[in-house]
Amino acid sequence: MGEKFLMKGNEAIAEAAIRAGCKCFFGYPITPQTELIAYMAKNMKKANGVFLQAESEIAAINMVYGCGGTGVRCMTSSSSPGISLMTEGISYLAAAEVPCLIVDVVRCGPGLGGIQPAQSDYLFLNKGLGHGDFNLPVYAPASIQEMIDLISEAFDVSDLYRTPVMIMADGMLGQMMEGIEFKENKKRDLPEKTWAANGLGKRNKHNIINSLELNPEKLEELNLKLQEKYKIIKENEVKYELYNCENSCDLILVSFGITARICKSVISLAKEDGINLGLIRPITTWPFPNEAFIKTLGKSKNGYLSVEMNCGQMVEDIKLAVNGKEEVRFYGRTGGIVPTVDEIYQYVKSIIGGM
Repeated sequence: MGEKFLMKGNEAIAEAAIRAGCKCFFGYPITPQTELIAYMAKNMKKANGVFLQAESEIAAINMVYGCGGTGVRCMTSSSSPGISLMTEGISYLAAAEVPCLIVDVVRCGPGLGGIQPAQSDYLFLNKGLGHGDFNLPVYAPASIQEMIDLISEAFDVSDLYRTPVMIMADGMLGQMMEGIEFKENKKRDLPEKTWAANGLGKRNKHNIINSLELNPEKLEELNLKLQEKYKIIKENEVKYELYNCENSCDLILVSFGITARICKSVISLAKEDGINLGLIRPITTWPFPNEAFIKTLGKSKNGYLSVEMNCGQMVEDIKLAVNGKEEVRFYGRTGGIVPTVDEIYQYVKSIIGGM
């Protein structure tokens, strides 16, 4: 076992990023992720890196665009409204195939909403994170330990596929404290960044980072190239957890992030009453783990129940995954309210007739 630390989630993300080789951070303060920026401001220089507080989220993502285009590992972080402001730049990054890490510590909305935790950016991050035909790998950690373990993987995936990568945390994970360990993660075999705009070097001409293409045929060629890349990501980078799904279940819960941890407590409580519940926990929400549903079809007597801190944003993905073969229900809280073990369990019992 390595050395253990008690850290707040936001600060743990920042430290994990520095240890993963992040050399440049650009960001703008917004609750509930400001501690991440504060930690970077204090510690990036010590790691021979660069911290810069931008004048806005729009400026921050464009600084990431410029820095990432040179091949340097860089990142930004924000919370829901701030990520909204970044979407044009994120689309540019995807089109120009510039790797970077973006962290969204989700707060409740819509609008300015509130600073409490939520999972209401699910559709935004997985389906509509900017104009044009593109996707990003999106990780949804359920603990601070998993969140920092995924940082190194996210940077590697970003470099391997030349794509921005998103960590979708929530306000609770950002603000809570847990005991964590900075592990030595398995390193991927990453290609040399021969594409980077970092000087002429031994090349005959300069590399150019650009997302503008006025020739329709060439732009279509770029789009098809991106789609082929996303297909490979779907084949190789899906992550999920199946919990207590080995045998027949009365109901299978589906949840991601912090809410999935609450669902595990529901499963333990139900077991005391002789009720057997399973859980599918997407760790990547894009690509969505359809395979997990194929593996569990026919194992649940009462189908699936999506439990989320939003108004049911993951339900459609679950319905598509089961393809009409099982019933899909939803239970959620919104506005920054975190669902309790007891209220979820009461709803479970109303479904399976255990009242």
